[in-house]
Amino acid sequence: MPPGDGTRPTSDRVREAVFNALDSLDAVEGSRVLDPFAGSGALGIEALSRGASHATFADTDPQALGVVRANLDLLGLADEAVVVAGSAERALALAGAIDLALLDPPYAFDGWDALLRALVPALSPGAVVVLESDREVPLPDGLVGIRSKTYGGTVVQFATPAGAPT
Repeated sequence: MPPGDGTRPTSDRVREAVFNALDSLDAVEGSRVLDPFAGSGALGIEALSRGASHATFADTDPQALGVVRANLDLLGLADEAVVVAGSAERALALAGAIDLALLDPPYAFDGWDALLRALVPALSPGAVVVLESDREVPLPDGLVGIRSKTYGGTVVQFATPAGAPT
């Protein structure tokens, strides 16, 4: 993990529950993943370890980016990933088509609406979006909620593009 309090790590319990749900949705194997609030890279790396074909990581914290790169190198996953210095929107512009978006910004994040509206056109038809927050996040037109679960103070929502099979 990067030092300091700028990164809010996903707990092991929540990460396990998220990936169990994603496995039941057949959303990981072969997917192109976006992890735009990477922190340590744990979510995107978990997706790669479960068979995702590629992951784009981003963070605005240079120390976090160093940790993501080190973790990818340590696990031999660097060839399956791109690490972007910058915002979620910058990563989104560079990621190409997205099959799985893992969105876990700091709880103080207030840019959900703009981020989700920018994300929708980049999603493949069967994509899954995971939103992790301290509250339920309103979904814009173009996204439909398919699951929601609360783990202590963490709300995890799953959404898919409107019209996609669920």
